[in-house]
Amino acid sequence: MIKILYENPALIVCVKPAGLLSQADSGGGESMVSLLSEQTGVEIFPVHRLDIQTGGVMIYAKTAKAAAELSCQIASGEFKKEYLAMIHGAPEKKQDFLSDLLFKDSAKNKSYVVKRERKGVKRAELEYTLEDSAEIDGEKYSLVSVRLFTGRTHQIRVQFSHRGFPLAGDRKYGAKDNFKQLGLWSYRISFTDPLSGRETEYFCMPENIIADYFDTKKPFR
Repeated sequence: MIKILYENPALIVCVKPAGLLSQADSGGGESMVSLLSEQTGVEIFPVHRLDIQTGGVMIYAKTAKAAAELSCQIASGEFKKEYLAMIHGAPEKKQDFLSDLLFKDSAKNKSYVVKRERKGVKRAELEYTLEDSAEIDGEKYSLVSVRLFTGRTHQIRVQFSHRGFPLAGDRKYGAKDNFKQLGLWSYRISFTDPLSGRETEYFCMPENIIADYFDTKKPFR
């Protein structure tokens, strides 16, 4: 059963478990779209994605019109997505804005930071705040809250790894630890409700390894 935080005739705000596809891929099988459709009995329209390893708050539309309106909000930057990430080490700056050029290698399903623009390269931007640090099994880890300004493949993972702070459990991008879960969680989204026209936000604190090692009982910022 998918946890639903809010629902109206236009949309569903819910919590995606880590390990479940946001929407079906070429291999078919279970996804948030198929499970939500079965649970609610209506057609579900995807609006954005989370990596399969990432859990947290997502929004799905229940009509094509609502999907189009929410997609426009994402494209314009009005739709805000915020994450919590558990990273190796600790950045020197408590707050910072990160901007990189990313190239996605589709064959490897992996993104890379590159130095110059060329075909397939896109700008990736985010800002983070260092919230807490802790020593776990003799190694330092930090909790950072992240606001995305762009939605590139594996963006948070590759931008932090590029600076020497791979996410916990992220062996694809250089982590060398024993965590079986990825230390990333979509904890808050803000948007304008297509039905009411009101700006609204919903959050859900981590239900993965982040919650095991950091105090995340209250929403940040």
